[in-house]
Amino acid sequence: MGRSSTRGEGTRPRGRHDGPPGEGGGEAPGGAGRGGHGRRARTAPPRAGNGPGRPNRRGRRAAGKGGKRRVLRWVACVLALLILGTGGAGYIYYKHLNGNIRKADLTLGDKEMADHKANSAGQTPLNILLIGSDARDSKANQKLGGAKDTFGGTPLADVQMLLHLSADRSNISVISMPRDTMLKMPKCTDPDSGKVYPASTVDVQTNQSLGRGGPGCTVAAWYELTGITIDHFMMIDFAGVVSMADAIGGVPVCVDANVYSHTSDGKGSGLKLEEGTTSVKGKQALQWLRTRYGFEDNTDLGRTKAQHQYLNSMVRQLRKGTKLTDPGKLMNLAEAATSALTVDKGLDTVKKLYDLAEELKKAPTDRITMTTMPNVYGTGQFAGRVYPKAEEAEQVFRMVREDIPLDGKASKRKTPVTKDQAAPTDEIAVSVRNATSTDALGPAQGRASTVKDLLTEAGFTKASVDSQNVEAAARTGILYPSADMEGDAQAVAKALGIPVSQVKKSTDVSGIVLAVGADWREDEAYPAKAAEEKTPDSANPLNGADEEACMHVNPSFTW
Repeated sequence: MGRSSTRGEGTRPRGRHDGPPGEGGGEAPGGAGRGGHGRRARTAPPRAGNGPGRPNRRGRRAAGKGGKRRVLRWVACVLALLILGTGGAGYIYYKHLNGNIRKADLTLGDKEMADHKANSAGQTPLNILLIGSDARDSKANQKLGGAKDTFGGTPLADVQMLLHLSADRSNISVISMPRDTMLKMPKCTDPDSGKVYPASTVDVQTNQSLGRGGPGCTVAAWYELTGITIDHFMMIDFAGVVSMADAIGGVPVCVDANVYSHTSDGKGSGLKLEEGTTSVKGKQALQWLRTRYGFEDNTDLGRTKAQHQYLNSMVRQLRKGTKLTDPGKLMNLAEAATSALTVDKGLDTVKKLYDLAEELKKAPTDRITMTTMPNVYGTGQFAGRVYPKAEEAEQVFRMVREDIPLDGKASKRKTPVTKDQAAPTDEIAVSVRNATSTDALGPAQGRASTVKDLLTEAGFTKASVDSQNVEAAARTGILYPSADMEGDAQAVAKALGIPVSQVKKSTDVSGIVLAVGADWREDEAYPAKAAEEKTPDSANPLNGADEEACMHVNPSFTW
């Protein structure tokens, strides 16, 4: 699977100019942050933003039948629904709401995603791809979405966040991918029309994946880049953001100076806030999530930081006891939320969404970590676009694949074990590959032969060198094709001091394969260091319980 992109190929992809709704363009909710999260500035009393006033707390709790007496708080926010997992009561118009939810295939790619590896308690992680669509295919979306010349056009996946719930349910990690990320697109097939979109031979902007058959192609693109198995996706559009933000009564956000996101040539989201903390909702919440001009360096790489702060704040608000008990408001919220959602077929009912929320709420707020895929700017015709920062992006992807918490706290997970007993070492065939090359360095000479000799000395006399396959790998790993060879593969790992978490089942191999990665270029024992489990600073980690985070305002956009 691909882990990197080729720079400088192809033509500059289509993008959208930023501008206030109804003018020359509209900021879509997407992007990613760069640099550390700011700290909270002087705090003013919270002020209500646009939209209706506070929810009516005098309303009676909506009731359902039997075991369905729960509040539908799971619909109380935009994509943060999954993160906060507050659950709720009372299935209002249960069958009707189920009919509102749009469904689509989980993946449109032709590469089968690997199965999760269970820990010793039989638990497996959950990975959900959250997608924000800039679709302008309804009057509500057109009113909010900006440029009229894009109405009815192909939607873009302008927000992409992968949410990882650990196998032991102790923590949640989120990775945002900037909408301007350049990567190779996998082959996708539109399930409705049958149209086949060939795998790209040049770099393509990641938000275009949605136009290659639907959200299932966005899922396939993530898997192609990261190797992370995705269990579900949820997609929402502009109108859904506004409707759900209205219903929760406001989310506190902070800026370190007065900000007005507007330029003389009509660009900007229109967000206007005073320095300090403001409670935003409705259209103003959408402006916050879409703001590019006015935050940080006025690029897409400031938007995700604002989104992370908003979602974390929303989680805190709801978990502190915010209630949605007004029956009328609840019904409107349920209608808005289910009508705005497109999900994979594994999440096609309110009950399934509720059950998922129940799982997600097990992770405490202080174990939620928001990150951005480490990235670097492109050059030439791709200036302003970004690429995965090879080793550091792969480090984040690997940690999620291996269920390592991005908050740096000790994981409760247990080392996976297998019931398959290993064969005698002299009966285990191992193919050793030299995968030590990097973007800057060629393969380390003789590494496969050296490691093969180490295996021979350890009794693996059937070890051999595969000089035909030298695909680069940032991290040393052992692959095996079927469960009956898992014990043998783990025996190889144990003999060389390679963590068993780096032993993976793969349909791409027919026997046990040891790929000596760029982390083992030197003639020494395998460097299995605890430091390898640290989230890179370039991922800009933000803890869900951090109430001091505050967006830095670009001096050119103060008032």
